Amino acid sequence: MTAVDHPPTGWSGRDDGPGAAHLRWHNAITPFVRESPPGASVLVGFRSDEGVRRNKGRTGAARGPATLRQALASLALPGPTRIMDAGDMAVEDGDLESGQERLGRTVTALLDRGHMVTVLGGGHEVAYGSYLGVSRSAAVRAGARWGVLNLDAHFDLRGDEIPSSGTPFRQMAEGEAAAGRVLNYSVLGISQPSNTVALFETAATLGVRYRLDEDCTIADLAGVREFVADFLAAVDVVYLTIDLDVLPAAVAPGVSAPAAFGVPVEVIQRVCDEVASSGKLAVLDVAELNPDLDVDNRTARTAARLIHRIVAQRRELQ
Repeated sequence: MTAVDHPPTGWSGRDDGPGAAHLRWHNAITPFVRESPPGASVLVGFRSDEGVRRNKGRTGAARGPATLRQALASLALPGPTRIMDAGDMAVEDGDLESGQERLGRTVTALLDRGHMVTVLGGGHEVAYGSYLGVSRSAAVRAGARWGVLNLDAHFDLRGDEIPSSGTPFRQMAEGEAAAGRVLNYSVLGISQPSNTVALFETAATLGVRYRLDEDCTIADLAGVREFVADFLAAVDVVYLTIDLDVLPAAVAPGVSAPAAFGVPVEVIQRVCDEVASSGKLAVLDVAELNPDLDVDNRTARTAARLIHRIVAQRRELQ
């Protein structure tokens, strides 16, 4: 496993007493060690907003991993849960590509050891690093069908020469084509006003399945669940990526581009439930938390709740 740039630090939070009856994240989490038996949920941070800067967005997401850990620390766990913290990768001096490569090697190593990986972003350029990790894993190299489900207001399929937070899924499509595969890419929450006709045409060319944000309301839940079920039926390994700008701005103000409409958190949570309960989830990443822009930690708390929900459901499957 690639050495992280910043080793994990101690967690602390509310403490109501000893034992499982009072268990919270900060009580359960331990530093990752290579000799750990398989089956843990392992956190890796990706301190980067270089991709957002290149995409002309509002920077600040590099502080996301630390803030997400703070938001997770005092959440109460439903029972003993194996959670580990592997520390952070950091993009410094604008060298995004090197950071993504290091993240990819770390994710691959953790997957090949039998762990589920949760990557704490960071701008959505984190997605290409997560992809490198999944695509090079032993399971995929052995022929497992894999796919990426993106909860996002944007396709992030830009064809810019310089990679950014707006290009990772185009990069994935190119990477899969080079490997003789076709990218299985589905998106929930696309905002039509936030994506040009050219991006919709690129999505059509690449065979991207998507559902608009206006078709992801509570009233549309049955259709959303069918969309997710169809995706899950076609894959053996799932990479779930959550760009927090998929949520309404009132729930997630702390992102580079707050959503004017957005997908209700109840719908996003149900999607996370469906993916987690499938038993196919290998990698989760959460992107675009910008603590500098957050209000009352709303975005961080919501993101932590989603991560908590997924990790807790995975625990119940073991």
